[in-house]
Amino acid sequence: MSTDTPAESAAGDAPSRAELAARVEELEESLAAATEDDGTKKMSIIATKGTLDMAYPPLILASTAAAFGYEVTVFHTFWGLDILHEEHSKNLKLSAVGNPNMPLPNVVGAIPGMDRVTTKMMERRIEDNDTATIEELIETSLDMGVEFQACQMTIDLMDYDEENFYDGVETGVGAATALEDMAEADIQLLV
Repeated sequence: MSTDTPAESAAGDAPSRAELAARVEELEESLAAATEDDGTKKMSIIATKGTLDMAYPPLILASTAAAFGYEVTVFHTFWGLDILHEEHSKNLKLSAVGNPNMPLPNVVGAIPGMDRVTTKMMERRIEDNDTATIEELIETSLDMGVEFQACQMTIDLMDYDEENFYDGVETGVGAATALEDMAEADIQLLV
């Protein structure tokens, strides 16, 4: 029993079964080539905090992953934008209150000036251990191909001037782009 309609048979326009099978095979091969894994692993990090102690984890993870050949994207939102701001990143503070790993009680941490003291202590430790600065980690990461993204909604909300971010930071990025990047990544981290 033929599935051709009289109009199709008469016109001769309908492809043959063999032609359809060949076209399906061609499309399958094209799809396989387009979705073929090139072996590059991807990491997506969301940085939400802008304190001195919270600036290091996304930067260290990003630069290390890039050194291991990962394609890395770090999406900075809310206070995490301070990490990408050239001036703010040089003056990040360490809070003594509400930090469970601080070796002092919250009541002592709440004394005026304690944040300044704990920040200076941490900066001294960073210097004494010859640990890279925030600026050095950002520059190294950018050189290694890490993509730093600044959340456009937060830029607008916090009234940041995009000119104040490090060169190479991508602005105008929204949550939808971050979600798409995370969906494609092998590793997703929220810091």
